[in-house]
Amino acid sequence: MADFDIVALGEPLVELNQTHKDQRQYLQGYGGDTSNAVIAAARQGARCAYLTRVGDDAFGRQFLDLWQAEGVDTSGVRVDGEAHTGLYFVQHGPQGHAFSYLRRDSAASRMTPADLDCGLVERARFLHVSGISLAISTSACDTVFAAIERARAAGAQVSLDSNLRLRLWPVDRARAVLRETMRAADLFLPSMDDMQHLTGNDDPERTLDWIRDGGAAGVVVLKLGKDGSIIDDGARRTAMPALRVQAVDATGAGDCFAGSLLARRCQGDSWEDAVRYANVAAALSTQGYGAVDPLPRAAEVLARMKQPAG
Repeated sequence: MADFDIVALGEPLVELNQTHKDQRQYLQGYGGDTSNAVIAAARQGARCAYLTRVGDDAFGRQFLDLWQAEGVDTSGVRVDGEAHTGLYFVQHGPQGHAFSYLRRDSAASRMTPADLDCGLVERARFLHVSGISLAISTSACDTVFAAIERARAAGAQVSLDSNLRLRLWPVDRARAVLRETMRAADLFLPSMDDMQHLTGNDDPERTLDWIRDGGAAGVVVLKLGKDGSIIDDGARRTAMPALRVQAVDATGAGDCFAGSLLARRCQGDSWEDAVRYANVAAALSTQGYGAVDPLPRAAEVLARMKQPAG
């Protein structure tokens, strides 16, 4: 039996999130897509660990304290004395949230396949990775592929979130690398926004066809934001509605969806039940500022699911 339900690999980022009360005021929090996802999973009761590097700085130490407080194993986190912990700013406007990053040469971008020698991947039921980790550097990309190879050899399943950031790499390279990675994934979690850039179309059915034609053989859950999601298990496609809420900040919603979905799958849910749960968790995560602080715990999600719709 695996020691961990989910081992995630990626880049943590300190978050400075603009509040609406004062356009010059920022609330410090924590972010980084796979870090958010593994914390969300831990809050749903999953046994989790994280693989990354942080800087030998105050922010790196804050991340270590955060993961430990959330019950996330940190034995795979290396402290890099020659690099800094990355950070990003979130600004809010009429078109939603916008991101600005200070991540060049961050500690996480210096990850190498040797960082996997701690053996965490081999002790997981799921390895969770993302397009951001593939994009931040060549060595980080190599680390993701090495982790996938280790997971496969150990019998673990692989979860991939597209999380496309075109500031990090050209669209042609992103398309090629993500297409190669999705072929090795047991679960692929693309967003419709990401796939529009990769496919040039905005039709969910055509997008799922493109993913299947590209060689994806696992389960695909296409995220449609406020319109919910579509599960494609290779045999049929099932539309799943979203929970409608008054969103304040959707910064961590997609990551919350991923972590919650994986946690519920590890607890025995069907794909439909796990996605239904993840849709509610993701909606609840938009009702506060920041990527981590609003992530709901299992009791909150279950209580909301018992309430009548509407």
